[in-house]
Amino acid sequence: MAGLIGKKIGMTRVFDAEGTAVPVTVVEAGPCPVFQVKTQETDGYSAVQLGFGRRKAKHATLAEVGHAVKAGAEEAPRVLREFPISGGEEFELGQELTVEVFEVGDKVNVVGTSKGRGFQGVVKRHGFAGRPASHGHPMSRTPGSMGPGTDPSRVIKGKKLPGQMGGTRTTVRNLEVVKVDTERNLLFVKGGVPGVRNSYLFIAK
Repeated sequence: MAGLIGKKIGMTRVFDAEGTAVPVTVVEAGPCPVFQVKTQETDGYSAVQLGFGRRKAKHATLAEVGHAVKAGAEEAPRVLREFPISGGEEFELGQELTVEVFEVGDKVNVVGTSKGRGFQGVVKRHGFAGRPASHGHPMSRTPGSMGPGTDPSRVIKGKKLPGQMGGTRTTVRNLEVVKVDTERNLLFVKGGVPGVRNSYLFIAK
């Protein structure tokens, strides 16, 4: 099943039938026009290419504008994304997919770019416990010794060390769709999703 491209609006809460507060992320999903349909015969695999948003002509290349015109759109999209499809699904150029492809209770995977947090130590980046905190320990947040002694006398590759944290492609799986607002193209997904406000997300069942 093809998914949707969306933009993260923020978080809020909704109340279920029993009055329990459910934390949700609000996503503006679609409408997403179909810009290209790829098939086994022409491309070797089956997929549908969707677009989201609009890019001014002066900010788009001629190739991007021509690709959009071929699909019947006046402007190039801001984001393009391919979604794999099964053999039974059919799509046409210019067809628009909206939040109606999802229903309350559906389980979805959300892909986004996590918040960049810069260079961080092991306590924040990997959840290390740190060293003793009593009596003013001089190095309470260092990782400690981790290299073997005589052989091979070095730190093995792949150890958890300080470094750049966040800013990477992240997938959160099996999130539940709590509410679908077809009038405003809004999708309410239970829990948090990666990314900052107004960042782009890719949602699929």
